[in-house]
Amino acid sequence: MRFLDSAEVSVKAGKGGNGALSFRREKFVPKGGPDGGDGGRGGHVWIVADDHIQTLADYEYRRKFVAGNGGNGKGRNQTGPDGEDVVVKVPCGTIITEKGTGRFFCDLTVAGDTFLAAKGGRGGRGNARFASSRRRTPRFSEQGGVGEARELRLNLKILADVGLVGFPNAGKSTLLAAISGSKPQIADYPFTTLSPNLGVMDLDQKKIVVADVPGLIEGAHRNRGLGHAFLKHVERTRLLVYVIDLSREAPVTPADQWHTLRAEFRAFNPGLLELPSVVAGNKTDLPSNLPDVKELKRSLEVEKVPFFPVSALSGEGIRALTDHIVSRMPEREEYLREAISVKIGDEESRAAQRTEKPEIDVEQHRGEKVFIVRHQELRRLVGKFDFEQEEALSRFSAILRFYRVEDLLFESGAREGDTVRIGDVEFEFYPEGSSMENEGTRGRTGV
Repeated sequence: MRFLDSAEVSVKAGKGGNGALSFRREKFVPKGGPDGGDGGRGGHVWIVADDHIQTLADYEYRRKFVAGNGGNGKGRNQTGPDGEDVVVKVPCGTIITEKGTGRFFCDLTVAGDTFLAAKGGRGGRGNARFASSRRRTPRFSEQGGVGEARELRLNLKILADVGLVGFPNAGKSTLLAAISGSKPQIADYPFTTLSPNLGVMDLDQKKIVVADVPGLIEGAHRNRGLGHAFLKHVERTRLLVYVIDLSREAPVTPADQWHTLRAEFRAFNPGLLELPSVVAGNKTDLPSNLPDVKELKRSLEVEKVPFFPVSALSGEGIRALTDHIVSRMPEREEYLREAISVKIGDEESRAAQRTEKPEIDVEQHRGEKVFIVRHQELRRLVGKFDFEQEEALSRFSAILRFYRVEDLLFESGAREGDTVRIGDVEFEFYPEGSSMENEGTRGRTGV
């Protein structure tokens, strides 16, 4: 399967089922009580990290995920079934942001990490739920809530413990095979590795994930060559192994390879220079220029970076290098759990929305004024009512009075008969009572 480390998907949760408007109809019971059941919850869309997946290639063409709608409630207090959830599996290390705004949602780092990408609409309550000692025959029910919809960007940064970095043909893939037993595809031409190869070192009861990421060239921070496709994967690693070609055949001297790699990291993200690092001088089985090798060692001594001469092909020096890598590894779980998790749709944010004051905007539409009520909680509530039901209108009017919407409309210049819009629903303004005197206008509520 082709490696893909970014994708864009749209997710849509299911609509909640409508509550039922129903009354018992039984023999010898001419006026049965309300028995309308609740609607089922709309299905959620979940995104889950799975350690059996290594790429986002599945989502190159399949980009839409829609959960099932909840079933409508029925008479005899029958609750509708919940909508079917949808689970989207992604590789560990996937960062989820909002397309367009770039808003960060979460970083799924460990298998099983879960993000609620789109929350299903709440099921509407049936009329049986509104029965009380004062209202024995409620003739209204709620409609199901609309499910959330989002456009998301998935961005994979591999979660390797060790990153092998170096110029093309420095021998990273061969070194990966030597230290981990991995069998990457290897050939002798630039950009042999077009996507990260992963291997696992299993030493001293420790499993260490090693990544050979695409070869770096000068100018990568400006997205030359493989550019950012390479550099972003380096940010995750806990130890960088700089693979330097010591042979005479290398197009660039060992010291220049080292300085170029560091310069690209500094330009892309200076924090990469702070990562623990070690240099593996590769291809010791081939002839080298000793003055060039000595120059590299002097540079490394100044920066106090360990140096290990190795031959990935013959195995010379590999054991010393792997022992050093193992000694530099902190506990993996402690490192991974530093990732940020985000919980959406919590009750604290809902409570904050309830206390916000509605805002009124005035727009011109076909020569007439339209008064738009902007308030997130009211927008949510208006979708729950079926205004064809005789009592739904009066119930929603009570909610508008709670938020002083009539007063705010008066202050904005609204008069009887004007158009008012809340969410996707439009009303004609017929105020039934305001706490302020406004040209003596009083009337009935038409919303």
